[in-house]
Amino acid sequence: MVEPRTSAPPSDWPGRHFGLPAAGPRSIARFGRRLAAFAIDIALGAFISLAFFKYDIWASIAIFAVTQIVFLILVSGSVGHLLLGMRVVPLKPAWIGVWRPIVRTVLLALFVPALITDRDRRGIHDRLAGTVLVRR
Repeated sequence: MVEPRTSAPPSDWPGRHFGLPAAGPRSIARFGRRLAAFAIDIALGAFISLAFFKYDIWASIAIFAVTQIVFLILVSGSVGHLLLGMRVVPLKPAWIGVWRPIVRTVLLALFVPALITDRDRRGIHDRLAGTVLVRR
């Protein structure tokens, strides 16, 4: 005779197969928080562009890209990420390096890769850079 289950099977959550928790610190950042961080970073680039270049779209994109790369290299997160309690980490524990932020930022500047996600809520930009955006 088969005994009935007394508890539900463990749920599958984004980042589980990377060894990340379902919630709390080091869990995969949710879409709303990621979108808000992106909006903060875009707004920062636009504000600086407005202040110094009378708002030029290409200057805004360049400022966005430079701030992304510099902040990712130095503190593992953009201004928006840090304000909203997130950071970008490589899948294999190590320093994020220089090439990962560059690859991630170039693809993120195209915006479309960020909208196409996998089961772990990682955009193409994170998959190709070998990174994941987690909560702090």
